Amino acid sequence: MHTYDVAVHPEKDRLPREKQLAWHIAEVAADPVEIEPAVSDMIINRVIDNASVAIASANRHSVMSARAEALAHARPGGATLFGAGPDIRVHAEWAAWANGTAVRELDFHDTFLAAEYSHPGDNIPGILAVAQQCQRSGHDLIRGIATGYEIQINLVRGICLHAHKIDHVAHLGPSVAAGIGTLLGLPTETIYQSIQHALHVTTATRQSRKGEISSWKAYAPSHAGKMAVEAVDRAMLGETSPSPIYEGEDGFIAWMLDGKDAHYVVRLPEKGEAKRAILDSYTKEHSAEYQSQALIDLAFRLGKQVKNWDDVKDVLIETSHHTHYVIGTGSNDPQKFDPKASRETLDHSIMYIVAVALQDGAWHHVHSYASERANRTDTIRLWQKIHTVERPEWTERYHSTDPNVKAFGGRITITLNDGTIISDELAVANAHPLGATPWTRPDYLRKFRTLTEGIITPQEADRFLEVAQRLPELSAKELCELEITLPAGELKRNPEIGIFAYEQ
Repeated sequence: MHTYDVAVHPEKDRLPREKQLAWHIAEVAADPVEIEPAVSDMIINRVIDNASVAIASANRHSVMSARAEALAHARPGGATLFGAGPDIRVHAEWAAWANGTAVRELDFHDTFLAAEYSHPGDNIPGILAVAQQCQRSGHDLIRGIATGYEIQINLVRGICLHAHKIDHVAHLGPSVAAGIGTLLGLPTETIYQSIQHALHVTTATRQSRKGEISSWKAYAPSHAGKMAVEAVDRAMLGETSPSPIYEGEDGFIAWMLDGKDAHYVVRLPEKGEAKRAILDSYTKEHSAEYQSQALIDLAFRLGKQVKNWDDVKDVLIETSHHTHYVIGTGSNDPQKFDPKASRETLDHSIMYIVAVALQDGAWHHVHSYASERANRTDTIRLWQKIHTVERPEWTERYHSTDPNVKAFGGRITITLNDGTIISDELAVANAHPLGATPWTRPDYLRKFRTLTEGIITPQEADRFLEVAQRLPELSAKELCELEITLPAGELKRNPEIGIFAYEQ
């Protein structure tokens, strides 16, 4: 890996493009290095993982709306939409929009956490859409996805956005653009311009993840993916973009991040070095914010020791800075204790999540967030007794660069009215590569069948999984079979809008 020092440069000391971060990213994307088998296998896992959650959310309101908008932009020979089958084709940027929203809706796909937060699986919809429309092979797609993961994860390692309340999809626009550049075999110059354009139009504040969290949380990454597709298209037409986008005196870092005195360190692969970053990411076993994964597993265990929930006096969660201040009581968000809050808010309330996990000993992507579940009176009483605190040791582990130390869990201490203490800690989720039951291909297949059961036929599930697991050898024609068809009439339209939506 090569280490790059990234700092703001005034116009009078303009930084040559060959020394700009966007150029370095473009060089990585243009490098024709081959993909290692372990990386190829993990990409297959994540393609299956994305499809699982996309189909599970196919008829949720946000997804129906995004799909309706995409269907208004039909294109023969374009990209496919999850659920609509192989005969429905739309422009690639709109497939990225609709499929990206479906993937993100349930907050249930992969994650990587470091200086910043991310869901690197958000790279896949945009890159896949372009691959289908531009008739690329499965091998080309794998190379593009590997780049998307590599760039996003290394930006997440080096540049913190949330300290300045900038949403983490600001790292996604450039990574999708880079991934598409690799997919299409574009020259460094073209990729460079597309990365700058993509970053310029995908920066926004984190209000989308604060207070009464709206449906935009699902759209934010799909918007970044759509913008990246358009950025690449524009760059391929020979157009240029704001430069230097990172280091300019009026650029991204100078005005949205650490300012004119900023200094970031970003590490990227050397020329000829394999892109392996996807192997450092991890998926979710439970449909909730990643920082809750280990705490859910821990709550399952501790809940068995409580006989009567009204015997509980207090529940303390000792955890990292992020968990406390973003999804814990340190956020000072009263909505995180509101049983009438949206699903998007509840899955960012560790107090609600732990309360339900303690009581149920299980987690379901729909039932655990149902209104009747959130409004159960004994759950509300328990929920109100849960609070979080930051502990330096957990924050230190959260930010560690050593994968054997890095952790996103915490300690839960339940105090009963009679003074009994029930307490334990868990550093990483069971499904994590270092967890009790690290996930392998059978787990991804099981997640797919669980989430799609009753939505698609067993035959369609078998067909998709067979195609997905042959991804490295798929022809361009076969790559368009990397879609899923819901039974006739089962893909719903949004009744609240007049735009044409899918009808059999």
